[in-house]
This record gives sequence, C-alpha cells and structure tokens, in this order.
Amino acid sequence: MQVTGHSLIGSQAVYPQGATIQAFNPATGAPIGPEYGGGGIDEVDRACALAEAAAVAFRTTSLEARARFLETVATEIEALGDALIERCMLESGLPRARLEGERGRTCGQLRLFASVVRSGEWLDVRIDPAMPERQPLPRLDLRLQNIALGPVAVFGASNFPLAFSVAGGDTASAFAAGCPVIVKAHSAHPGTSELVGRAIQAAVSSCGLPEGVFSLLFGAGNDLGTALVKDARIKAVGFTGSRSGGTALMKVAQARPQPIPVYAEMSSINPVFLLPDALDSRGKTIAEGFVASLAMGAGQFCTNPGLVIAVRGTALDHFVDAAAQAVAKVGAQTMLSPGIHASYNAGVGVLAGHAKVRQAGHGAAAEGACQCQARVFVTSAADFLSDQALQNEVFGAASLVVECEDWAEVARVAQSLEGQLTATLQMDDGDLEKARQLLPILEEKAGRVLANSWPTGVEVCHAMVHGGPFPATSDARSTSVGSAAIQRFLRPVCYQNLPQALLPDALRDGNPSGVSRLVDGKRMTTA
Repeated sequence: MQVTGHSLIGSQAVYPQGATIQAFNPATGAPIGPEYGGGGIDEVDRACALAEAAAVAFRTTSLEARARFLETVATEIEALGDALIERCMLESGLPRARLEGERGRTCGQLRLFASVVRSGEWLDVRIDPAMPERQPLPRLDLRLQNIALGPVAVFGASNFPLAFSVAGGDTASAFAAGCPVIVKAHSAHPGTSELVGRAIQAAVSSCGLPEGVFSLLFGAGNDLGTALVKDARIKAVGFTGSRSGGTALMKVAQARPQPIPVYAEMSSINPVFLLPDALDSRGKTIAEGFVASLAMGAGQFCTNPGLVIAVRGTALDHFVDAAAQAVAKVGAQTMLSPGIHASYNAGVGVLAGHAKVRQAGHGAAAEGACQCQARVFVTSAADFLSDQALQNEVFGAASLVVECEDWAEVARVAQSLEGQLTATLQMDDGDLEKARQLLPILEEKAGRVLANSWPTGVEVCHAMVHGGPFPATSDARSTSVGSAAIQRFLRPVCYQNLPQALLPDALRDGNPSGVSRLVDGKRMTTA
C-alpha cells in the first residue's frame, strides 16, 4: 500500500488545500514525501457530519459485530506488513524491533477490546423489577445500561506512532464503546498514520459499517485540532502529549456551549523512592536498573523515571556513583523529532544551569543533530522543595536525584509532588513499615504504585491504570491503557417502565445478549 498524502474522510480520500505538512527523517533531517494537504473547517465539518450520521447505527450494532470489527482492524494493520514498519522507522528514528513490538501491542489491544465488547461487562446492566405491591408506594420497572457518548476526537501521540496514535488505545476503546472516531494525525509521522488509517477504512468497509465510523485528518498548527474540539458533534476528546497542548484543548472544550470531557495524558516525572534497606543491600543493582529504564528509547516515555528520592548518606552516594558509571555507557540516541530534541535540550539546560543542581553523570556526546545525551543530576530536598521548576518534566533521558536529610523530609518531598502516572518503591523486607507510611501519600499522587520494578513498560490488560491526578492526566478517574479505558466514552441511561419491544437486548427479559446483569441487587448471567 502506497502513501498518497490524502486525508481520509469516511470512505473517501481527499487532498485539502491548506498549509502542507511533511515528515522528516529525525536521524538525517531529510524530508520524506509526500506532502500532506492541511485540513480546515470544511474537512472538520464533513468528517463530523459523517460521524454524527453513523453514531446511532454504530452504537447499536451487536456485540459480536463490533468485536469482529475491532479484530478486522487488527488483521488489516498486520496485512500492511513490512511497509508499515519501514515507513515508521523513517519517520520516527525508532528501531525495527521496537516498532514490531509496538505493532504487536497495537493489534493486541484491539483484540483485547474485542473480548471486552463480547463480555458485555462494560454495559453495567442493572435491573430493578417492578414492585407493584410495595407499600407505601409501588416501584416501577427500572433498567440501566451504558451507551456510547457519540463521536470522539483523538489526537495522535508523537512518542508511540502506532500504539498511541491512529489505531491506538484511545481509538480502540472508543470503537469498543460504540463511538465513531475522528483522528487528528500527529505531524511527525503522517505516512505511518495514513497507512494505519487506510487499514481502518478497509475494516469499516469490509464489516459493512457506516463510513462515518472513522475519519483521519492532517493539519499544520493548532487550528485544525481546535476546530475539531469546538464542533458540537464531538462528544469527547482523547489526547496524549504536552501539558500545554492538553490544557489548551481542555479550555476549548470547557468554553463550548455544551462542554465535553477531554481525557488528556500530559506530564509526569514518575518518582522513584529508594528505601533504606534496599539502598544498603543492592544500591548498585538498583542504579543499573534505573539507568536502563531512564535511557530506554532515549527516555521518550511518559513513564520515564525522572525523579529519584532517598535519604542522604554513604549508600546514596554509592548509588549516585553507580548511576553515573552506568549512564556513562549509554550511547547517544536519535529522538523522535527536532521539536522534541529542542525541548529536551532546553530542559537539560535549565537543570545544568541551576545554581542548586549538580550533574552526576552523562552519556556519550550526541553526534547527530537530533540525538539525546543521557543525564543524571543531583540536588538537595530543601532546594527541590523551594523551587517548583525542579518538578518540570524533561521529556527524554534525564533524571534528578533528590537527597533528603531524613525520612521525614522524604515524606515532605512526596507530599509536595504534583500528580503522577506512577510512583515506585525500591524496597526490601525491612523497609515495609516505611513503605506503609508512604503508601497513602503515593495513592493520592499516582495512578500506579510499583514495588521493585520500573515504570517503563505499560502492560495492556484489565487491571492496568495509566492515569493519575493532574497534570499526569486531566481526569484522575480514568485510564488510557487497559480495558477500563472504555469507561471514558460511555454514559448510563435508565429505562423506566419501557415495553420489552423498546428495550435494548441486554435489558430484555430472558437476557438474549447473555451478559452479566445485576438484577434486584444480585449478580446473574441468565434470565
């Protein structure tokens, strides 16, 4: 399949006449054709009109039909073969093995959501049968199930050109809920986005679904995304990116006559707490694991361990020395785009130029124009607590070690943190009591709390939470990874005293859908 530079609006390929965008090879700076015509208000209007027209038909498809659609999307993506991987390598600078793994994750989560759809648990069916003889007042028949919100706008991420992009978790979970999706492709990898978009377009057609179930738009700058979020036919937004980008979309969404939810995953420095016994007994091993996690993929993960917190002393000194030795062996790595590289250098420059921060170690010097040199810095807890800027995320392989005077100061640092995607405890059995003291704080600060592992690497499963209090995400009640992500794009509807013929299948007597139901407060899978 060839890339053409077209946007995909429903079943059609169109070439808008706005300002063009073009991919660049981050390793060489060379442009990669073709140019993509930038969409505008006309393309947004057309895509939204099709999505609105498709919404009712799509959300009322059978569970089996929707599950087959998700599986067909996965199959179509796999059928792209090496062409997808090679194009993505050119546009992202990421290695083949990483992208083949990411493709597997993308297709795996589509199939996970197919199984979620078939189970019907997400419908949250509740039935309270009529009680006409109840005194002093009878109860009417009441039945509840979740339905799809409606058309969803999804913004592709820069750091995961497959798993958090056109067919990524936001799109997969919205499709699973029964929501049409309009994707605003990330400008760093338009060819990859078009290939995946065409795979989804083919799946929509082969499954006999309305064409408005999916559209893919390209556009330079912020105008296209703003117009999409402003459109009254859009009912929710999925976004992965910077804090500034996410908060800008939140403001647009809240300023609408009918405000809508924006599920934005934005900024996290993912603190790691080194507890005393673990630091004493295996500080060198922890340091090596820390640097491996820090440097993975040039640090371009939202769960990168950007902060390490421990009590000052010989054991921490040894940890810092071991981390410095480990980071010295880290080679320079190509970053995803010139913009990300410039932002990384600016963030590192702030830390390197800070009067209260010292550099403990660094990786090999960058040789290419878009390469990341890994860095580890150190500061005191007092200085960290006095300067909010030291909490700013540096997106890339840079981390700050915070030296605390005592355990009470560790707790104060923990309490001072903004919302995070993750918080990690490196601990041994003798650290259990201190971990117990920290845990209530970390539960309030993070969506995922880990022990003796590293936050990079997010399992796509039923129990995963990839979210957290602001600014990690815009809504701490949600996750963008795992089967619970479907909940973002649903709302409950109660049907009171409706005739059986008007009820959705999952609510009818006899349970023709065969889903789990809460009937008069008791869990049942039949009747």
